[in-house]
Amino acid sequence: MSNRRNFLTGVGAIAGAVGAASVSKVAMAALPEPVVQTKPDTAGPLAPPTGRPYNPVVTLNGWTAPWRMKDGVKEFHLVAEPVVREMAPGFKAHLWGYNGQSPGPTIEVVEGDRVRVFVTNKLPEHTSIHWHGQRLPNGMDGVGGLTQPTIQPGKTFVYEFVARRPGTFMYHPHGDEMVQMAMGMMGFWVTHPKGRHPLIDEVDRDFVFLLNAYDIEPGAYTPKIMTMTDFNIWTFNSRVFPGIASMNVRHGDKVRIRVGNLSMTNHPMHLHGHEFVVTGTDGGPTPRSTRWHEVTTDIAVGQMRQIEFLADEEGDWAFHCHKSHHTMGAMGHDVPTMIGVDHRGVAKKISQLVPDYMVMGERGMADMGEMEMPLPDNTQKMMDGRGPFGGLEMGGMFTTVKVRRGQKRGDYADPGWFRHPQGTVAYEFGGALPEPARAGGTAPGKLPSAAGAPAAKDVEVRVRKPASGHGSH
Repeated sequence: MSNRRNFLTGVGAIAGAVGAASVSKVAMAALPEPVVQTKPDTAGPLAPPTGRPYNPVVTLNGWTAPWRMKDGVKEFHLVAEPVVREMAPGFKAHLWGYNGQSPGPTIEVVEGDRVRVFVTNKLPEHTSIHWHGQRLPNGMDGVGGLTQPTIQPGKTFVYEFVARRPGTFMYHPHGDEMVQMAMGMMGFWVTHPKGRHPLIDEVDRDFVFLLNAYDIEPGAYTPKIMTMTDFNIWTFNSRVFPGIASMNVRHGDKVRIRVGNLSMTNHPMHLHGHEFVVTGTDGGPTPRSTRWHEVTTDIAVGQMRQIEFLADEEGDWAFHCHKSHHTMGAMGHDVPTMIGVDHRGVAKKISQLVPDYMVMGERGMADMGEMEMPLPDNTQKMMDGRGPFGGLEMGGMFTTVKVRRGQKRGDYADPGWFRHPQGTVAYEFGGALPEPARAGGTAPGKLPSAAGAPAAKDVEVRVRKPASGHGSH
C-alpha cells in the first residue's frame, strides 16, 4: 500500500466519499473511494500495489486511477462531474469530466482481470459509459437506451466484466454523446498482457494520451457544443502547447506511445528524429508482418494507435499533429490574407481613429507570436511557447520527446533544454553569396528559348467562368 500512498501524495489527490441520492450510507461504505485529481501535472507510473504485476503507463498531463481488490475483483470508482481544466497556464476551461479532470483517470488492468467500475453521476443530466473497443457482455457496453437505462443525476451504476484481451482502449459517454464529448468526457483504458506475448514487446517507457478538440471563443470558458468542423482549440489530454508536458526518456530506451482520437477529424501524428512502427490498433497488437518504419501515422476519428521506437538520438524532438492549423492556438477563421499588401497609409489613417490599431499579417503570421497584443481574459495565444533559441510559434497539438543520456531509468523529470555539442547547430552564413548560374546567360526571371527560336512573349492567362455558375460541375 506504500506505493499507492506515495502516488496519491505525489499527485495531490484528494479522496472522499461522494454523496449520491441513490446510494445509502451502508451501501456507500461498500464502494471504493472516488479519488479526485485537479492538478494538470503528469503523474509518475502507478506501480500495482495488488493483483498481477505489469509495467505501468504514464498519462501525459494526467494520472492512473487507484483501485481496490475485493474478493478477487479489481474495483474502480468514476465520478462524472463538471470540472475546471487548466488547458495552459492562464487559460482554463469549464468542462465535464471524471474525478476532477478531463480526461478522466487512466484505468490500468491485466488481461483476465475481473473489473468492477462504479460510476456516480454528478452531472446536471443523465449519462452512461461505453468501454470503447472492449469485448464484454452486451448489457455492459454502456449505450444508453440500447443496452442499459441511462444513469440519472445523483445515481450510481455498476459495470462488471472480464478484461478479455490486452490492448489500448478508451471510455466515453454514450448518452447525449455529442454534448458530453464536446465538453471533455473521455478517458483512457490499458489492458496489459498477463504474461509474455508474442506480439507485445516489453518497453522502458509507455506514454498514453487522447486527442480532442474544443471550440472556445476568445474570452469564454465553456466550449460551444454545436460546432461540427470549426474547432479552434486542439489538445493532447485537454491541454494545449505550451501547457502539454514533454515526454522525457533515457537514451537507448524503447518507447511506446499510445494515442486515442476522440476529436471530430483525423490527425497525422509525426515524430522528429526517429522512425517508429505501429505495433497496435483498436483491434489489438498488429501482426509483425504488417509493421514497417515510418515517421507519421494517421489516426482517424474513434481510432487508437500504438507506436514504438528506439530513442537512440539525443535531443529535444518535436512530436505533433502534422495538420498545421492543429498546432495553433485560438484563431479567427475569417481573417483575410494580407501578405504582400502595403497598407501603411491606411494603417496611419485608422490609427488616428483607433490608437491601438495594429497591422496584422502583412508579412505572414510569425509576428503574432512576438506581439504583446492585448487579448481577452482567459484566451490562449494563437502562437506561443519559447525554446532555447526563441519563440517556437506553436500551440495546440505539439510537444517534445526529450532524449538524454543522463536520464536515469524510471526518471520522468524534465531535464531542461538540450545542450547541443559544438558544431551541431544550424548557423547563419556570413560569406558572400555567388550569383546563381543561369542557362544561356538569360536575365533573372526569363526562361531561355530553344536554339534559333525567337524569344517567347509573355502570355496573359484569362479564365472564363461558366455563365450557368457551378451547377454543371
